[in-house]
Amino acid sequence: MDGAAGPKFDKSKLPSRHVTEGPEKAPHRSMLYAMGLTDEEIHRPLVGVATCWNEAAPCNIALSRQAQAAKMGVKEAHGTPREFTTITVTDGIAMGHEGMRSSLTSRDWIADTVELTMRGHSYDALVGLAGCDKSLPGMMMAMVRLNTPSVFIYGGSILPGKYEGEDVTIVDVFEGVGKHQSGKMSDGELAVLERVACPTAGACGGQFTANTMACVSEAIGLALPYSSGAPAVYENRDAYCEAAGRAVMNLVAADIRARDIVTLKSLENAARIVAATGGSTNGGLHLPAIAHEAGVKFDLLDVCEIFKSTPYLTDLKPGGKYVAKDLYEAGGIPMVMKLLLDAGYLHGDCITVTGKTLAENLEGVTFDADQKVVYPVDKPLSPTGGVVGLQGNLAPDGAIVKVAGMEMLQFRGPARVFECEEDCFEAVKARAYKEGDVLVIRNEGPKGGPGMREMLATTAALSGQGMGKKVALITDGRFSGGSRGFCIGHIGPEAAVGGPIGLLQDGDMIAIDAAKGSIDVELSEAELAERQAQWKGPRDTQYGSGVLWKYAQLVGSARDGAPTHPGGEKEKHVYSDL
Repeated sequence: MDGAAGPKFDKSKLPSRHVTEGPEKAPHRSMLYAMGLTDEEIHRPLVGVATCWNEAAPCNIALSRQAQAAKMGVKEAHGTPREFTTITVTDGIAMGHEGMRSSLTSRDWIADTVELTMRGHSYDALVGLAGCDKSLPGMMMAMVRLNTPSVFIYGGSILPGKYEGEDVTIVDVFEGVGKHQSGKMSDGELAVLERVACPTAGACGGQFTANTMACVSEAIGLALPYSSGAPAVYENRDAYCEAAGRAVMNLVAADIRARDIVTLKSLENAARIVAATGGSTNGGLHLPAIAHEAGVKFDLLDVCEIFKSTPYLTDLKPGGKYVAKDLYEAGGIPMVMKLLLDAGYLHGDCITVTGKTLAENLEGVTFDADQKVVYPVDKPLSPTGGVVGLQGNLAPDGAIVKVAGMEMLQFRGPARVFECEEDCFEAVKARAYKEGDVLVIRNEGPKGGPGMREMLATTAALSGQGMGKKVALITDGRFSGGSRGFCIGHIGPEAAVGGPIGLLQDGDMIAIDAAKGSIDVELSEAELAERQAQWKGPRDTQYGSGVLWKYAQLVGSARDGAPTHPGGEKEKHVYSDL
């Protein structure tokens, strides 16, 4: 760069040299001049500022404003920001119909489109802003895949609504549908609830998938301390975004890249936070996917081993009382991490986007004994994490269940088999099931769906009917971070590849023990083998072309995070070194 005050960057080692340096790059520079860039700006590092802004949902609506603050931070630190957007699919609107097949699929397309934009324009670093469930891991996956200096920023949570004097979230509206179906809520009451549950911009307020992965972003080291907690409408979100822009330039100067931060140790730290906060079962899907981008082996069963040995410390919805705003104001994720670090649960030597280690970031953080959201390690809500893994002859590749707030950890009952979510939802709506049943929804895995849909509409309807504790629900698909009750997802192998869930018949006895971590169908090996021999292959779907067909051809197992490419282990170059 020119003689202006500030750090000097050696462009000969940065990807943007391919579009800004030397006489042969005159055509490229000409297009940059067309956008108003100066000589000095062109010869500074080019920083992609990627957002998932759209008008699809409140989760994303504030991201454009926040991106401007991040760009200011990049400029102040002598970089040149280049803003671009990518897609999002918002689960609250996609839920309960065919649109949900696009949700998990969008995670990988977000990572792909960010990668393509960064590669195509040779950007040197990335600030990524995301608001809704799959956009958070998608953005972090892109950072790790590209291995550029990167900082993640969460768009922030929504403020809770108020209904009859109580805090409510979007999940209360889904459960209101079940109450309405069972005559416990009138048309007028449901109409009022739906109008007050989502009062501001921001992602769903409980410890559902968006807030779970926001907590992960801090614990894994890709986000600045405290940045995951401030609600979307708080003005200090702009300050966090501006700080992120400055931080990414410090990472460029120090050549600290995403994979220096995302390691096996930091992934284990992230899994601890999911467990300690009673986070979404989707954490068990997204952490292996992020690990896959780095070529690190860290699958669902590894995640669940961490869950098993982590105390559950935060009283957050859907299993508890409070929402993300309350956790932020009580002390935020740094306070939770400090408790875990002091008790020996975290790797304090992991480097983070501050340029310091996790332990250094947490120096001076103290526990506030007067707040009511976070419990001390010696007096946890439960001694094991709010999310646990299961394995057995029904799920040789594992399954996952959210036990936060649950009192009963064992269940045994006859299978009631449904071939898709809609069939099960109609049965629930008609009350065409019995107390003690194990409702089985299959053909909803990554390949079989395709798209591994979430089942919040069904689980919320059960809870709304007062049956959430009286039946179990198992699937090779997923459950929302807002689901509660005995809901077991990610059963693998999935039905579409001949997994045992595809062999079940009505009346088969299924035994679940979340305390022991087991899930079994009471059939002998010989009976299962006979059914396997008679299996006629996966059912046909209505997706014979297009993106969902493509996804079904590419996607791997839920155990490995449902990846769609070979990952870091098979790569032949690192983008940042080209």
